[in-house]
Amino acid sequence: MGPVTRPYVLLSVAVSVDGYIDDRSAHRFPLSNAEDFDHVDQVRAESGAILVGAATIRRDNPRLLVNGAHRRAARVAEGRPEYPVKVTVTGSGDLDPTLKFWHHGGDKIVYTAEAGRGRAVEAVGDLAEVVSLGPEVDFGALLDDLGARGVDRLMVEGGGTIHTAFLAAGLADEIRMAVAPMLIGQAAAPRFLNPAEFPGGPARRFYLEDVSKLGDVAVLRYFPKL
Repeated sequence: MGPVTRPYVLLSVAVSVDGYIDDRSAHRFPLSNAEDFDHVDQVRAESGAILVGAATIRRDNPRLLVNGAHRRAARVAEGRPEYPVKVTVTGSGDLDPTLKFWHHGGDKIVYTAEAGRGRAVEAVGDLAEVVSLGPEVDFGALLDDLGARGVDRLMVEGGGTIHTAFLAAGLADEIRMAVAPMLIGQAAAPRFLNPAEFPGGPARRFYLEDVSKLGDVAVLRYFPKL
C-alpha cells in the first residue's frame, strides 16, 4: 500500500472590511449575502468533507449541509454520497448531542485527543465515529486519517482557532475569503485568525489567484503554499 494522500484543504471565511468574522451578539451576524451563500454551497458540494470546530457548533448550531437539491443529485450521479462527511474537532470531548449538526446530513466524524475520547463517545458515540488523534489534537494526523478514508477535498469553515491551527501548521492549500462591505468595530469581536507563529511570518506573501464580485461581496482566493 502506498503513502496516504492527504486531502486538499480549503479554508472558507467571511470577514468585514475591518477584519472581523462576527459581532459580539448572541446570534450569528450575517456578513455574507445570498450570492455568496450560494457559492459556498457549491464549494461544499465539491468537497469530500466539511470541518468546523466544536466551539462553532456550540455557538452557531449549524446543520452544515449542501442545501441545493440539484447539487446533491449531481453528487449522487457521480457516485458520491449525497452529503459530504461532516467533521468536528474537540480536545475536551464536550459535545451537545441535541444540536442540529448531529441530526442532518450523512456520516459524521469527531476528532479528539485521548483525554476527550471517553466524553465524546458518551455524548455522541451513537451519532458519529469518534477518533482519538493521540495525546493532543494533531491536524496532520487528522488529514492522514481523512485521506485514508478517501476524502480528496476538505472544506474548513472555522472557527478562528481551527483556521489558525491549519495555517500555523502549514496545512492549508487555499483560503477563500469573502469580504463584506461593513464595519463591526468591536475590539472583543472574533477575528479570522488568532495570534500565532505562521510559516515565513509577515515576509511571506500568498499567491492571489482570483478576485470575484458576488453582489456587494468581494471573494478572494489565496494560495498560501505557492
